[in-house]
Amino acid sequence: MKNMMLLLSLLILLCTTKCFSQSAQEAAAVIKRFTNDGNAPELSLSLERIDGCDLFETSVRDGKLTVKGSSPVSLCRGYYDFVRTHEMGICSWTGNRCELPKELEDEAPKTVVSPFKHHYYFNVVTFGYTMPYWDWSRWEKEIDWMALHGVDMPLALVANEAISARVWKKLGLTDEEIAAYFVGPAHFPWMRMGNISGVDGPLPSSWHKDQVILQHKILERMKALGMKPVCPAFAGFVPQTMQRLFPDLVLLETSWCGGAFHNWMISPDNPLFQRIGQMFIEEWEKEFGKNGYYIIDSFNEMDIPFPPKDDSSRYTLLANYGKEVYNSIKAANPDAVWVMQGWMFGYQRDIWDFKTLQALLSEVPDDKMLLLDLAVDYNKCFWKTETNWNYYEGMFNKEWVYSVIPNMGGKTGMTGILDFYANGRLDALNSPNKGKMTGYGMAPEGLENNEAVYELICDAGWTNKEIDLTAWLDNYSACRYGHTNDYVKNYWKGMLNSVYGSFTDHPRYSWQFRPGTVCKGSINANSDFYSGIESLAKAIPDLKNSPLFVIDMVEMTAQYLGAKMDVIVDSICNCNDLNKSARLESEFEYLATATDRILCSHPVLRLENWLGYARKHGDTPELKDYYERNARRIVTVWGPPVDDYSARIWSGLIRDYYLPRWQYYFANRHAGTECNFPAWELYWVEQQHGLSEPQPYNNVLSSCLELLKRAEDIDSIFAD
Repeated sequence: MKNMMLLLSLLILLCTTKCFSQSAQEAAAVIKRFTNDGNAPELSLSLERIDGCDLFETSVRDGKLTVKGSSPVSLCRGYYDFVRTHEMGICSWTGNRCELPKELEDEAPKTVVSPFKHHYYFNVVTFGYTMPYWDWSRWEKEIDWMALHGVDMPLALVANEAISARVWKKLGLTDEEIAAYFVGPAHFPWMRMGNISGVDGPLPSSWHKDQVILQHKILERMKALGMKPVCPAFAGFVPQTMQRLFPDLVLLETSWCGGAFHNWMISPDNPLFQRIGQMFIEEWEKEFGKNGYYIIDSFNEMDIPFPPKDDSSRYTLLANYGKEVYNSIKAANPDAVWVMQGWMFGYQRDIWDFKTLQALLSEVPDDKMLLLDLAVDYNKCFWKTETNWNYYEGMFNKEWVYSVIPNMGGKTGMTGILDFYANGRLDALNSPNKGKMTGYGMAPEGLENNEAVYELICDAGWTNKEIDLTAWLDNYSACRYGHTNDYVKNYWKGMLNSVYGSFTDHPRYSWQFRPGTVCKGSINANSDFYSGIESLAKAIPDLKNSPLFVIDMVEMTAQYLGAKMDVIVDSICNCNDLNKSARLESEFEYLATATDRILCSHPVLRLENWLGYARKHGDTPELKDYYERNARRIVTVWGPPVDDYSARIWSGLIRDYYLPRWQYYFANRHAGTECNFPAWELYWVEQQHGLSEPQPYNNVLSSCLELLKRAEDIDSIFAD
């Protein structure tokens, strides 16, 4: 009843505004779902469209909050900014808090203008590592999250395979040929980029219908909120059986991951590329309506045999490639913009040097291309190479988006230099080589991890001023918990001197690798890391009634135990005394079990959620098992051989995969026999279904304290 009253209040107030529209209604609905409180103060939304960068204005008069914005997203962002500024709440993957008082004190207008025209979100592979099996309910929550955080340019790749299948059937391929080429849903991104084919195929034909329905809902909501979705286009990759229809067709066989995977590519200068590219966009827009942005990545992590750099034909070839790729879009939609990921700009700069990229882009109109400078954090913090906007001298006059990749593979280990995420964009904004820097955003490979990092990145996209990180963290904590204290502040000091003051390419604990292969993990769990979490635990008496604090305490306890398990693994690797090793193994098993049990109380970090989403897509036991196999594969063996890449610290995965794998290793180590890990792992992926019964702790916070104390005193087990 309270929710209904709030919604009616919003609608009545909206109807009195001059610029009331369906778009403003959509913003009101997002705010209503977030606020979820009938006691909220009066709210008026006013939509005034402008050209250029989004802006919003908030003010309070006579107790009524007014939010004016240039788009529905800016209205949502304005409301969220007010909530965050006043420490009244937060929107996060692990839960929302929104506690507005009934009466607000009057405030003068506050205007915020974003420095950027676009706020970009998602990575092509997020659709494999996080979202392959999401339903509309989960997508709606994510779109709400986007709107409140000011995101207005998301990737929207759902139903790509359905449209591809329609086009290929029109050309003459059979359902069987198409299904055999397709991979399981969690592996779609790499098939789309030409890296793989056939993994977990054939894809059930029933998959496509549901995805088309889902994409309609996604795009309708995004567009209603004024977002600019980036949709898929044809990048040149096709089933090898296309040669049955076109016997003279020359296909380039692509190779990825050291030759473990293959796909087949039509060269853009082949007329068939143009034909399929045009057909794809026409079929897409026939189904989903016109779209302004299309992503095509034909060279992702590819060792393409271009002519050598001293051969002028290299640049002529690439200029023609770029022209023909763009023409395939233009033929279907002359107004559309070609979007290209820029991962290769830094990752393969030995291939994509200045002249090579310049040639590829040279024949594409400047206003019809948007480059995603995908991984500035990797340039700055990992590769330590020159930034792309400097190296390519302003990106050759093309519009471009400053972006970071705060996560690889959906790993749940902690990493990221928070000060860089707060202020790194200022280097680009103030650079003489910034060129047409029109966008800002992030391209995480996986979501639902390191929440403070994402909150910080989004906030940075709405200001051109330096962010005081200490003040920001105080505000973030108060928004999550209701208030903060010195223990929480000391927790953040510990994090800033450890995991959030360093950048790790792939943060994993050693026990997430195949036993016997890695003795030390890559997570920066130093003494400050431990003392920081111990300080957070001291805040329990003060913050125990905060649901989001309890969730964070659970996660940080698991991280603490995980780091101590790393210490034990290192000792086991260097221990030749089997009796002492047995004591170490026993303690490892205890901590692993405890980590799993404590995570049973976490809303997100659970394998049961992941498998549950997958199984919901099957309407028969066989299909449910098929989708579960695919979901299991991506978070463990991946292919193989990309083993343990997507390392998750999840309940269910620890007790049913990581721990049993270690126990298998321990048993063989004591027996002096060899382990057949590939067979063991594939059996878990392909033959097992469901999970063992979870065993959550009854008193979560008391258990956190007990487990931290036991893990803190772990040195005692190393004594002879």
